[in-house]
Amino acid sequence: MTAETAEAMGTRLQDPRQPVEVIAPRELQDPTAPDAPGLDSDYVDLLRQELEEAQSKIAVLNSELDEIRQSITWRATQPLRALSDLLPFGLRQHAHGTFRAAYRTLRYHIPRRIRSILGSSILSFLLPMRRIGAPDRIQREYGRWIRNFDTLSDVDRAQVRADVARFKSLPIISVVMPVYETPVEILREAIDSVVNQLYPHWELCVADDASKAPHVRKLLDAYMQQDGRIKCSFRESNGHISAASNSALALATGDYVALLDHDDVLSEHALYMVVEAIQRHPDADVFYSDEDKLSAAGKRSDPHFKPDWSPELFYGQNYLNHLTVYKRSAIEQTGGFRLGFEGSQDYDLALRVISSTRQPIVHIPHVLYHWRIFKGAGTMSSQNLGKATNAARRALVEHFAGLDIPVVVDDVNGSFHRVVRPNPANWPKISVVIPTRDYLDVLEIVIDGLRTKTDYPDLEIVIADNDSTHPETLTYLASLKEQGVRIIECKGAFNYSDINNKAIAVSTGELALLLNNDISMLDAGWLKEMARYFIDPKIGIVGPKLLYPDGTLQHAGVTIGLGGVAGHRCVGYPGDEPGRFGRLALAQDVSCVTGACLLIRRSLFDEVGGLDAHNLPVAFNDVDLCLRVQEAGYRIIWTPYAVLTHHESKSRGSDLAGEKLVRFQREVQFMRTKWGKRLVSDPFFNPNLSLQTIIPSLAHPPRAQRPWKH
Repeated sequence: MTAETAEAMGTRLQDPRQPVEVIAPRELQDPTAPDAPGLDSDYVDLLRQELEEAQSKIAVLNSELDEIRQSITWRATQPLRALSDLLPFGLRQHAHGTFRAAYRTLRYHIPRRIRSILGSSILSFLLPMRRIGAPDRIQREYGRWIRNFDTLSDVDRAQVRADVARFKSLPIISVVMPVYETPVEILREAIDSVVNQLYPHWELCVADDASKAPHVRKLLDAYMQQDGRIKCSFRESNGHISAASNSALALATGDYVALLDHDDVLSEHALYMVVEAIQRHPDADVFYSDEDKLSAAGKRSDPHFKPDWSPELFYGQNYLNHLTVYKRSAIEQTGGFRLGFEGSQDYDLALRVISSTRQPIVHIPHVLYHWRIFKGAGTMSSQNLGKATNAARRALVEHFAGLDIPVVVDDVNGSFHRVVRPNPANWPKISVVIPTRDYLDVLEIVIDGLRTKTDYPDLEIVIADNDSTHPETLTYLASLKEQGVRIIECKGAFNYSDINNKAIAVSTGELALLLNNDISMLDAGWLKEMARYFIDPKIGIVGPKLLYPDGTLQHAGVTIGLGGVAGHRCVGYPGDEPGRFGRLALAQDVSCVTGACLLIRRSLFDEVGGLDAHNLPVAFNDVDLCLRVQEAGYRIIWTPYAVLTHHESKSRGSDLAGEKLVRFQREVQFMRTKWGKRLVSDPFFNPNLSLQTIIPSLAHPPRAQRPWKH
């Protein structure tokens, strides 16, 4: 987004004691009205679905608020809340700190029952919340979400079976499952989850890795006698997970291979969903789904709602994980599972298959796999994490060596990875384009940061001055010009797109960096970190992690559709927060990065026509640029390893008043008309997640459609 777009789109976080309302400018309140200009019927349907999701979310939140208000602890603590509200802000903050310190000191002298009440009600209310909501909002909502949107009825099952009858192809899916010393009930549940599949054309290929427990063979023999689709081999010696997986793979005769751990469970419609995806993508070699965890008591939790294929995120972690399905021919061409990569054998296999395929990697955005968690459960990956992590990093190094790119793989939070690409022989020249208008104190900081806090050998600074009038600013600009900084005058009304287009037009760098004048540098290597990505010719834009001055998160990529057109997720989180499944700690492909700090190939900027100065003078021009870059076939990367501070539109102010509001609404309408359904289908933001809030939460209902409902 531009310098002030995030502020314009900013989410207003409400008092949790008040009902939740959706507030929008009058002109934007009914985008689905029949006379809305330029909206096709498909997009109107999607907007109606978004409206339904918002209304459902409001109903859920208001119901939860009612439950809180009716609780005994809420009513009992009413006097304390009333007293807190009467205190001046500064005194209230001091009281919060005093209460917190006192509670920490005295809590173990308070009876446990009373302590639990205090901890869950008084303390949680009085402590200032650094962020409203938390990453576990998804956890809190998940049980209700499962009941409403991820539980099959008998009608659903009948419709699935009827849909299978309409499939043009009915491939056999070979479910490959290595087994070793699996508890009898756990093994039975894993096998039953295959036997009970709604899609009937499968075979289960089991290899027992020389289990000593007699119940393993006894149970497997019984299942083979009951169902001819179940095949088993019994290894004479224990060869560990890679060898056992290859033994199971050797039994496979199906067109596709699905990987199942011996203590996990498939959703009953898992293979149906895979084959439905195969109908739409018959040439694809790799399919993967969302997943969650399954407790010993059978409770589902911790859903992993994944993005579509993101190569950069995959280098940081094996997020494909479960359920992954391959064309059998693709696995056979790569030689199957490699010995020596135990614990990360699936990751190594995926890297080798993906590097050899030219077909799209297909994401199925439904929870099709339940990863069991209980004492004693787990694959080699969880029991020997260090060895598994080292194996994964060796696989990454080999993968990039095959691309003739020598990389270093660093540790991130113990089990994730950071791939550090090599420095180029000659760093490309970067033209840094900075629009400004007065606010000398801000401009001096960014210029000083580029000169003394940026370790980059070839920089060209171009300042686009939009009618500065303060004498001290004009004097400073004149001095910079004498020092070789290019100063261009951009007179007239503020038009962010036009100003940047003019500045880039006179620049001479191979790369162009759009940089706000309210950015300050924290680490000297930030620009080299961004520039290294351009070794890959498929990468067109790179953006950094931006923090507010208080150290909280301002930018971790832009999500298309969030808040209406586009928005920043997880705004206000602690700057070192890793996020769910490492999404705030790992470099990844995104649909858009903010124009406050955006590095782009100069040739690509010209190729796509630069920023749209006519239709998007201030807001969403960076979003529009990024979408056009993606249309041209380039990738966009957000990296958390380049970190800067963004003072957020200090020289521009608010964008939600008077003529600015009218212009902003016009830009919103233009984006909706131009990009249509793309605004509610960000490939890197799972359709089971809500577009109504910057805090990760579940969509009610999900945008992921059940194909048997068509």
